[in-house]
Amino acid sequence: MPSESVSTEPVDLIRAEPLTARCRTAFLGRVHACLGISPFNSHFSAQRIACLVRWGLATFTDVHFFVPDTAAAHTLEALGYPPERAAWKARRQGQYVRNKITKALADNGVLDPGPYLLDGQALASNPAYEELTAHVEQRFRKDTGFAQACLSASAWVLERRLPPGRQPTQEQLRGAVRYFLAELPLFLDTPRIAGTAASVFCYHEVPQVLADLYHHRLSLHPAPEQGFCHLHSAVEIQRPGVHVPDTVQRR
Repeated sequence: MPSESVSTEPVDLIRAEPLTARCRTAFLGRVHACLGISPFNSHFSAQRIACLVRWGLATFTDVHFFVPDTAAAHTLEALGYPPERAAWKARRQGQYVRNKITKALADNGVLDPGPYLLDGQALASNPAYEELTAHVEQRFRKDTGFAQACLSASAWVLERRLPPGRQPTQEQLRGAVRYFLAELPLFLDTPRIAGTAASVFCYHEVPQVLADLYHHRLSLHPAPEQGFCHLHSAVEIQRPGVHVPDTVQRR
């Protein structure tokens, strides 16, 4: 069954495309969304984050913003940074991203950002996340096909950061894959992590590994209440004359 695009009024400059029929059901319930906000990604300007925050608040009963700050150090190490330097850069960039989210939330009347953030610190004390991470890592060690899919996702990330024409080494992939493994629990079972009945993870790109995951082509499957939406047209926030409502009604 082909997926369908879904318009999202009143904030109409973002279009969410569920990947599958099950993802569409999770989206239409409007129970919860987890919006990925990546450190070291120029896509997430202050304007764009402000738009995503407003869209999330307007569209769903509850929303979290996933900032994989701690995990980003694995990518930096794979690119050659010493561990201490990588951890420092990841923390600094994570704080920069959190500041932008915090300002956007405050502009919409949310003065305490803590309950809306899923970053490294929040997830480190989340038992469901820890259990899911252990399960993912075990599957990676024992399932060759699943491991290869995860390594391919890491290659997709590293190739964007390496000089043109240069391919990541196996050593780099083995280091960088820890970033993807740290993200994977949010793609598998955000409802369990966030304590919600259902959830959709929302992002502006769909790596092949996620398409395979949500179409059940991997040995691990998302929870039945877990969906994914591909976000389109967020770039329109930088065009003059795009309407965004001045206020957002909260629950």
